[in-house]
Amino acid sequence: MAKYTVKRLLQSLVTILIVVTIVFLLLRMLPTDYFFTEDQLMKLTDQQKHDQLKAAGLLDSTFTQLTRYYGQLLRLDFGTSRRIQSGVSVVKVIGGKFAMSMQLGLISFAISLVIGVIMGVLQARFKDGIIDGIGTIYTILVNAVPPLVAYSLVLVFGSHVLKLPSMYSTRNPGPSMILPVACLSLSSIAGYALWTRRYMVDELNKDYIKLARVKGLSSKRIMVTHVLRNAFVPLAQYIPYSILLTVGGSLLVERFFSVPGMGSLLTDAINRYDTNVVQTLVILYAALGIIGVFLGDVLMMIIDPRITLTGKGGTR
Repeated sequence: MAKYTVKRLLQSLVTILIVVTIVFLLLRMLPTDYFFTEDQLMKLTDQQKHDQLKAAGLLDSTFTQLTRYYGQLLRLDFGTSRRIQSGVSVVKVIGGKFAMSMQLGLISFAISLVIGVIMGVLQARFKDGIIDGIGTIYTILVNAVPPLVAYSLVLVFGSHVLKLPSMYSTRNPGPSMILPVACLSLSSIAGYALWTRRYMVDELNKDYIKLARVKGLSSKRIMVTHVLRNAFVPLAQYIPYSILLTVGGSLLVERFFSVPGMGSLLTDAINRYDTNVVQTLVILYAALGIIGVFLGDVLMMIIDPRITLTGKGGTR
């Protein structure tokens, strides 16, 4: 376990470093005019623009800028925001948005996991029946309909039929979160249902299930004690990853419903050329994904002790 952890940690650091470097270089390839606002472009002289770019270090060589940025990262110095909240620490800017995305994401995840797993269990239990057919149709529709179309349908139905707020409001946070949570949950429910059904059907066809039936065990006991437990093992691998990604915010949903979370922050930072915010968000998203995969492996091992992260051939 220790060897696996160290190896995965080193791999994660290298991955994050590569991602950060690529994003840093891409941002530095943009024209220097993006550094200034429209008013500054019209009012400042060429010499004043040159002085500001020099003070910001943007006239240094790319290698010098990159090594300086690596040094800042080692000191955990992510800089300050230039446009989103001028002069405010990037950590503070992201912190406020992170709390909103975390609340939205965790609620969506909990709903998706419970409903999705229950739906998958029922589909497997009544395979080829009406319930299985309804669940299959739902999964196909969710995957076939483009997200924006699905969100628009949810918005129209929720606002006109259920009279729910169409946009997020800090004055009325509870009701105004219902539609964003519903949209975030749509595809996740279908995903959990699909994989739960698949794994359970695979388990039902194995010899040990046939032997349990011969011994006279009830269908309910077989489903809960044997099938669901074993089917949940591979599914559990993706749970931490799903949690961390939903906590990171959904760019499309947050933009669609004007939720002030991390998803909308990323697009705002890119549009407004707030490089420090963009780079920090990239690091955060990369770290969330990598940590999620690692925690998924650990959770799978905890649920089924027969699974090990290392084997005779070395680390997994």
